[in-house]
Amino acid sequence: MTMNRPHCGNRKVRARSIFLVLIGIAITLGGCATTGNTPGQPVASQVDPYEDFNRKMFLFNDGVDGYVAAPLANAYKWITPQFMQTGVSNFFTNLKNVNVVINDVLQAKFAQGAEDTGRLAINTTLGLGGLVDVAKHVGLEQNQEDFEQTLAVWGVPRGPYLVLPLFGPSTGRGIPGAIFDSAANPINYITVPVQLLGVLSERANAEGALRFINEAALDPYVFTRESFLQWRDNLATDGKSEAAFDAEGFDDGLDGDADEASVSEGPAKPVFSLTLDRPSDAYSFSSVAQSFDDTAKSFEQAGSKVEQLHTLKRRR
Repeated sequence: MTMNRPHCGNRKVRARSIFLVLIGIAITLGGCATTGNTPGQPVASQVDPYEDFNRKMFLFNDGVDGYVAAPLANAYKWITPQFMQTGVSNFFTNLKNVNVVINDVLQAKFAQGAEDTGRLAINTTLGLGGLVDVAKHVGLEQNQEDFEQTLAVWGVPRGPYLVLPLFGPSTGRGIPGAIFDSAANPINYITVPVQLLGVLSERANAEGALRFINEAALDPYVFTRESFLQWRDNLATDGKSEAAFDAEGFDDGLDGDADEASVSEGPAKPVFSLTLDRPSDAYSFSSVAQSFDDTAKSFEQAGSKVEQLHTLKRRR
């Protein structure tokens, strides 16, 4: 027993050192470029100071996607029945909840961490290893937390926009965040074929969004950059950045006379109220049972199709 103590101490020191190195990388990369407005300098050049390099990487990734990823994803969608695609997507999403719980704790979101832990436990057990999203039917929605959001909560600046080869859009803060999340994600400790299945599943799910960008955007690079940065800011602030923008737009549209009247009449009353009503029977075990019934029917339909194919082969 005493022989193992030095090794345990070394592991703790090594893990702590790696953790501090990741934070140092995030701060260093975050300080490479700021989002503040410098007089005489366009805002885009501050957010994206390496645009020439990023555009080249964007074209490279687009070529790899067009010649490799897209054909494989289309073949996956053509071969795999829809219920299996849903099950595969649910399985890998459930594994990512390990990262979600870790970052819940690191961000001091303990109540949400308890819910996400329950979601992981329910889907892993009752959901057949995560193939069926049972937790959704009992009111536990999927949350999205990662180490980049944790670094943002700790005050690490976002840093410059970067497009990495094969990995796609990122930021100075996102690179160490991705390293930490990869180390904590159980997917990376599974066999390579299973990892490739997860990549194909993600690419297949993104087909609609990628097609929209290529067809609707005048400049797909700029559209991707702005969408990605807004999405990451929205996640880092738990939607407060978008809510603040909406509130400012609403305040600008108010009539000045209405403001004066509210002051003269006394305490201001809310202009409108938003209530989220949940049906009493929205999340019940009957809906969980229904999801299992739907899955069983999908299996039966797939089995009948296979039997029909065998029958046709025998006739020939």
